[in-house]
Amino acid sequence: MPSSTLYERLGGVYAIATVVDDFIDRVMANPILNANPKVNEAHHKVPPPGFKYLVTEMVCWATGGPQKYTGKSMRDSHAHLDITEAEWLAFMKDLRDCFAKFKIPIPEQNELIAIVESTKKDIVLK
Repeated sequence: MPSSTLYERLGGVYAIATVVDDFIDRVMANPILNANPKVNEAHHKVPPPGFKYLVTEMVCWATGGPQKYTGKSMRDSHAHLDITEAEWLAFMKDLRDCFAKFKIPIPEQNELIAIVESTKKDIVLK
């Protein structure tokens, strides 16, 4: 019997969108991230619902769902923000806290974290 995709194990688009909604709220309000004036400006330029849509689309696509990611590359969307290692760690803490809130099983958390970590080289450029 074939194993299910991470997308299926996470519950599909509705479950993923629910987690992304909470996660983006955390990121947008994170004082460590917003201490970077470029990140703070970006957080106030983009309407949260649109940002949540693109992140949901990306997570669904990256976990094996039928969605196609239509946003910019991670490098193109983050290069101008001068994101530091400390900001990355704050972002990852928000992610782990969100996973804990929604009681995402550890194997799925680890798979999601590996996916997110694979983007770090395109996001943390300092």
